[in-house]
Amino acid sequence: MNGEPKNSNNFIFIKECKIESARGTLLENISWKMRTGEAWLVIGANGSGKANFLNALAGNGARFVPNKEGAFFLNAFEDSVEIVSLEKAAALIEEERANDESEYVEGGVDHGRTARIFLCEGIWGAKIRRQKNGKIEIPEEAARLENFPEVKLCGIENILDRGLKYLSTGEIRRTLLCRALLGKKRLLILSDPFAGLDAQSRKILLDFFDGIAARQLKNSCDSNGTEKLNESFPRIILSMERFYEIPEAVNCVLEFSKNAIFFCGSRNEYEKKIAQRQKENFDSREKNKIEFRKKIQNLELVNSMANVSSEKKSSEEILVEMRGVNVGWGEHQVLRDLNWTLRRGEHWLIRGPNGSGKTTFLELITGDNGQVFCNDVKIFGARRGSGETVWDIKRRLGIVSYRLHVEYRMVGQSLLGVIVSGFHDSIGLYEAAGDVEIAAAKKWLALGGFSGRESEQFKNLSYGEQRAILILRASVKPPEILILDEPCHGLDDNFRQKILDLLETIAESGTTTLLHVTHDPSESLACEKNILEFFPNENPMYKIIKL
Repeated sequence: MNGEPKNSNNFIFIKECKIESARGTLLENISWKMRTGEAWLVIGANGSGKANFLNALAGNGARFVPNKEGAFFLNAFEDSVEIVSLEKAAALIEEERANDESEYVEGGVDHGRTARIFLCEGIWGAKIRRQKNGKIEIPEEAARLENFPEVKLCGIENILDRGLKYLSTGEIRRTLLCRALLGKKRLLILSDPFAGLDAQSRKILLDFFDGIAARQLKNSCDSNGTEKLNESFPRIILSMERFYEIPEAVNCVLEFSKNAIFFCGSRNEYEKKIAQRQKENFDSREKNKIEFRKKIQNLELVNSMANVSSEKKSSEEILVEMRGVNVGWGEHQVLRDLNWTLRRGEHWLIRGPNGSGKTTFLELITGDNGQVFCNDVKIFGARRGSGETVWDIKRRLGIVSYRLHVEYRMVGQSLLGVIVSGFHDSIGLYEAAGDVEIAAAKKWLALGGFSGRESEQFKNLSYGEQRAILILRASVKPPEILILDEPCHGLDDNFRQKILDLLETIAESGTTTLLHVTHDPSESLACEKNILEFFPNENPMYKIIKL
């Protein structure tokens, strides 16, 4: 474009551009360079503008537009850019659900695309054929995918023939990364790649990033960066919500705040700023925590006005009981001979590697897994399938899960409507909200830092902001059981700490019992004295720990 530099080492050069989408101007004035010898981290709080910047780099619904004469946008990667993110994973599951044809399939279950077919579509595209009987014909070489270095690198050899909709969050994201690598994209943007991954998966990804970045930083190149762009593995931009587990190879940081660039410089300079910021946050941490808890406690009056009981119930000691539970599909066994009891006031931490059955376990309680009806599972004293409806169960539950997040992304709803729907246990709001419910919802939005944003659309928020809204929605009743499947996915430091403080306060109230899944040890709560840990492919497949 106009003013483009000649013979430079810039892979990407943005000078005085704005970012536009169908919704209008998203960021006003952006200038930034990505040059040879640099490995970048792009960081910023939820809603800071970071996601809009990355989408514009990838050409995903946003674009850079010069602001004036002499401004320009240069991208040597052109259209060979791929984002691997929580957003992308959620969109993939949305697509699978939209194409579900279970009602037309013999046996009543449409397993959808397998990971193998999904990868084949990325490699061979036009060679993929859907036959009249619904089966998908793939090239013969697809049978050897297990031996591809990209598949081994991402550690997905054992899940290639499992339906995408049956993969865990971590497995889906590793599959997306593998497809991007197989597609030979020249620039990969890894957005919050470690969220929801177990320790082994995080190590694989850290080693992957450091190995590629270190090799690229060592290589020489001509003035146009030609040699690096032609490497067998792509260049990578890492994007994170928090400055946590940052690969050693990262040497440059770009931080966004309030829809503008807040910092652009070396990692060493940024680490000094982070250290100072953390000290200031630590000094004010206890004061902020006390003030936040007071705000939460003030909401109890609003909840009681909304005809939501905040009194501790004591009539039922056992909330959930499972006896000899077995769940699986085909030859894949997810849960085997599970015996477990949840008593009121016993808060549980659920842990285990990706694909070990944690989400399946929770879905037996919420009723989102149909195999609950062929197992001995009692919820609130009644065996599932004995006449109760799903709404009888869900009105007593609060749920934050990947499944719920995906379903809510498919519904057009304002932030106010999302929060109010928590009183009605619905995906979306289908009846007029009462004045008291609206007042309560506004209080909860203000608590989460969304004051004045009630009319914004849920789908237009960043993934992390969406997650925060869903946690507020789950808390409004308050529920007898609060089910939290990786609740801090995509949350920045500020939101994450608020949510953990909220959960601690809810647990201390005595009205709600927590079931909490997380891979991050720093997110476990002091009240979680009971641990259910899953071990796939072992016998027994689980262990109960009492602290």
